Amino acid sequence: MVFSKAKTPAPTASELDMTRIPAHVAIIMDGNGRWAKARHLPRVAGHQQGMQTVKKVTIAASDLGVKVLTLYAFSTENWKRPSTEVNFLMQLPIKFFDTFVPDLVKNNVRVMVMGDQAALPAATQAVVQKAIADTAHCTGMVLNFALNYGSRDELVRASQQLARQVKAGDLQPEEITAQTMAAALMTAPLGDLADPDLLIRTSGEERLSNFMLWQLAYSEFVFVDQHWPDFDGESLKQAIATFQGRHRRFGGLKNQ
Repeated sequence: MVFSKAKTPAPTASELDMTRIPAHVAIIMDGNGRWAKARHLPRVAGHQQGMQTVKKVTIAASDLGVKVLTLYAFSTENWKRPSTEVNFLMQLPIKFFDTFVPDLVKNNVRVMVMGDQAALPAATQAVVQKAIADTAHCTGMVLNFALNYGSRDELVRASQQLARQVKAGDLQPEEITAQTMAAALMTAPLGDLADPDLLIRTSGEERLSNFMLWQLAYSEFVFVDQHWPDFDGESLKQAIATFQGRHRRFGGLKNQ
């Protein structure tokens, strides 16, 4: 017989402590295809609905006081999907930003994008850069899209950058620290907010899928069964309630 340790019930969404809202929330938006399949719809219908969820969750996170919301929108591995699906996914940022930037500005949300943007189609690159420019003056929450992003690729690029600095004589090998590595990562512009406090993954999967491997070292993970299109502001609050029921020790002791 296998015995499992009883867990302390998480607070409910209505019991959120607004003084302990996670500063940086990262989400692996999973399950669009399965959501569509369950409704006998094409996979792209799930991605379309998922885009609407992004809008709802962005506003909900901003209203709660989250400072950075990072969304895993397209990975370096997603190019392996059928070309029709990839082409649709490359059109989604265009549709998203064309309709949503005014709402982002209204809510004082600034757009940031990390990943290899140079590999994106020209039209996608253009709309991404325009969204970044159009929201550059906003001082509220940062909506950070991981677009054509892979954490291993990020770490390789950071290592290459540090190696070039060493080769040029600007950096000694022994001067490479956790801080210099973090400064070479794609999240460096976020400063002290670079590392997520909370990672949420939808659709019941419990893996990182090459997402923010360095930054998630001490993050709290919350896995939910909902497919991404079914996720909403209340789902976000419940995940944050679960986060608030945890004790983060960062390798130390609970009562330190």
